[in-house]
Amino acid sequence: MKNHLLEVDGIQINYNGKIVLSDIYLKCETSEIIGVLGRNGSGKSTLLRIIYGVMPAPNKCIRVDGISKNNKRMLLSEIGYLHQDQFIPKSFSVKKAISLAINKGEITSFCEDKLVQGILNKKIKYLSNGELRYLEIKIVLFNSSKFVLLDEPYNGLSPLMIDVVNEMILRNSLEKGIIITDHNYENVIKVSTRLVLIKDGKTHSLKEKKELVEKGYLSHTAFL
Repeated sequence: MKNHLLEVDGIQINYNGKIVLSDIYLKCETSEIIGVLGRNGSGKSTLLRIIYGVMPAPNKCIRVDGISKNNKRMLLSEIGYLHQDQFIPKSFSVKKAISLAINKGEITSFCEDKLVQGILNKKIKYLSNGELRYLEIKIVLFNSSKFVLLDEPYNGLSPLMIDVVNEMILRNSLEKGIIITDHNYENVIKVSTRLVLIKDGKTHSLKEKKELVEKGYLSHTAFL
């Protein structure tokens, strides 16, 4: 299977005269899981929104397999995006949400899942936060995109769901490139094949996890 490459550079964002992101370069190949870490307000979610095209940024350059894809419409078939906020209307039933998001021939496969089976006959508005988040994650990972951006996927998930989601992320990474960021840094570290730290508006590719301590993101005790 051919490998694909997503590259992001040229992003510069200022808020009220303060530089949030600058000198950004990020690349992700299919079969990679890139964990993006950084303190609150460092620009992690902003970066994912810019990559997907829901937030403008001057001079940004998004390339897939060396071809510029700066227009959001051009990215829809290339990148899936899980944002922090709920994206499935509360008035929908779970079955309707699945039927609209998943190809007809793949619905049976999508629903072969105990957690999905348990919510199939519910409406979205009656799902717990964890159930809804799990459904959203699975829908995003199940699409045909080459790359997936996951912003705060672990929010609201029980420990059991987190384990299942991590397995799902690992399984999908065999065919997709995945970029993930979450306040639950332990699971980001656990599931990632490579880590990138955003600090002082710049991306720092880490060769070893211990660099998170050296760069001041984690204390020695947290790392242990």
